[in-house]
Amino acid sequence: MYNAAGPRTNTQEHLELIADSASGAVLCKSATLEKRTGNPLPRYVELPNEGGGGGTSCPTSMNSEGLPNAGIDYYISDEVVSALKSSDHPNKPYIVSVSGLKLESNLTMIAMAAAKDGVDGIELNLACPNVPGKPIVAYDFEQLEDILQHVSELDLHGKSIGVKLAPYFDNTHFERVAATINKHDIDYVVCTNTIGNGLMVDTDLEMASIAPNGGFGGIAGGHIKYTALANVRKFRLLLEPRIKIVGVGGVSTGRDAFDLILCGAAAVQVGTAHKSEGPSCFNRIAKELEELMVQKGYSSIEDFRGKLKPYSRQLARQKPRVSKRGKKSKGDDLAGVSAQTAAVMRSVIFILLGIIAWLLRERYMKGTPDEV
Repeated sequence: MYNAAGPRTNTQEHLELIADSASGAVLCKSATLEKRTGNPLPRYVELPNEGGGGGTSCPTSMNSEGLPNAGIDYYISDEVVSALKSSDHPNKPYIVSVSGLKLESNLTMIAMAAAKDGVDGIELNLACPNVPGKPIVAYDFEQLEDILQHVSELDLHGKSIGVKLAPYFDNTHFERVAATINKHDIDYVVCTNTIGNGLMVDTDLEMASIAPNGGFGGIAGGHIKYTALANVRKFRLLLEPRIKIVGVGGVSTGRDAFDLILCGAAAVQVGTAHKSEGPSCFNRIAKELEELMVQKGYSSIEDFRGKLKPYSRQLARQKPRVSKRGKKSKGDDLAGVSAQTAAVMRSVIFILLGIIAWLLRERYMKGTPDEV
């Protein structure tokens, strides 16, 4: 489990805090060839996920940041890399995220990062605009094929290479993208980036909640968990086993992380919760995941990774029912046994009650009122 390329990843100080946390790796902000200040403020908004949308308590966020970052030279500089690899911090993998505005920029940055000692991997963000007037690369299958072909031809000096994808919703798109990735030397995919063109409204002021892009932005956090789970699961079924999957979207608890791993994720990223809570979230989520594994009797993540079961009515009957008031329903003392067994137990109870009533009646009929 480690941070997503977004909140709290823009500076060396941010990255060092991540390195000192329970995060399993350090991923920098998505870099462009030159430094960018990004879109005007406010460009990020966050709402508490009080209703538990996506089955998680993770806040829901929306942003239109415009890729603010310090430039690729900063993130692969001797100062930043040496700081992250110094004895002051645990020696964790350092991954550089790149998001060039055109193909040539991406290839240049990948080559630069791959040649740098201390950089362990590169994450190519294909879920942001590339060519003006064209869809993002992840939705432009011709662009996707072209850039992956060029990336496969680069000398990566043994570094791992992954691609961050946009969320997909159509089966034919999943199949097309998976078939393209399977043809190239890609080590992993990240599922999923934000859901584009969301809109949050300030009801009291009757205006958009952020300033850039007419108020439109990418939805992240709690309300995209279902989409993230679906994308991880779909790609795990379609991609070759050699290609790993990193799940991201709506992770705020150990249960959220468990769900993504159950669907096939080899690793999990945390974005909105990291922004909201800071690097301490990694320690808390990891602890909660361990507790859940112990509760379920698992000693290793491999015990359940990718082992999502199809729906089973028999299994569903074994789950304790909860009333609308949050209290266990009648008969929950029989949870964990089959409906048939529960019915037999109830029958036995009724028979015993009948026998007791009969015995009491017999005693009453034979004795005097004073004796009863």
